[in-house]
Amino acid sequence: MYLILVEAVSTWVRLPGLGNIGFTLVFVLFALIHCTALEGLSRTAQFFVISAVVAYLMEEIGVRTGRIYGAYHYSDLLGVKLGHVPVIIPLAWFMMIYPSWMVAKALLSGMNTNSIPGVTAQAVIAAWVMTAWDVVMDPGMAAEGNWVWEQGGAYFGVPRRNYLGWLATTFLVYWIVGWLSRGARRRTTLAKTPQTTTMLTRTFPMLPVIVYSFFAVRYLTPNRLPALQLIAVFSMGMPALLALIRLCLGKSHEAEQLQWPRA
Repeated sequence: MYLILVEAVSTWVRLPGLGNIGFTLVFVLFALIHCTALEGLSRTAQFFVISAVVAYLMEEIGVRTGRIYGAYHYSDLLGVKLGHVPVIIPLAWFMMIYPSWMVAKALLSGMNTNSIPGVTAQAVIAAWVMTAWDVVMDPGMAAEGNWVWEQGGAYFGVPRRNYLGWLATTFLVYWIVGWLSRGARRRTTLAKTPQTTTMLTRTFPMLPVIVYSFFAVRYLTPNRLPALQLIAVFSMGMPALLALIRLCLGKSHEAEQLQWPRA
């Protein structure tokens, strides 16, 4: 939360931060720790590997061909590259993929996601939630020089194809993960006590949703593209608000739907 605050108040005051790479690594670590505590190490590793591999391959193909997201290339601001893609980028995808996944699970709590239609519906909603994040993130990151849209675009210099590419990439990740986890038994690494049981079913799953919500609020603060403040309200703000309402007002068995399917 502090690191998000650093970015949110940067217009008025400079607080010590970690830069883009350090910022990303902290939130990747949060996602990995939270997912491991909630779902176990093996399923977390599966989720992370699928996310990183799919994201990297789509990015590498995208940079080389320009056919997935539009014509673009990365600058040197994001560190060392593997091929044409900075190593930090597949990690950054997981940083965003996991909270967006948990928002989608909150929105669909109570729905059977073990079936193919359920897996597909969850993947569609999660992909939409994550792409909504990029709608407000991408223009600013590009304006800072982290990557370059070689032919510009209709949306603050970003081509519209980029968002179709994001929907396709994230849907693929979410669908694969959802399909592989169908009927799987949940394995948590937290101790089985009444206190931790309550935390698991109601409080603990809310943390990634809260993180997503804080990012939404962060984009409401002044930035170099003021129009994005209004866009953030309806792109990220709406799913974040609905997910929080579902979690805060829903019953315990609805909160349990945030956990992956049980046998």
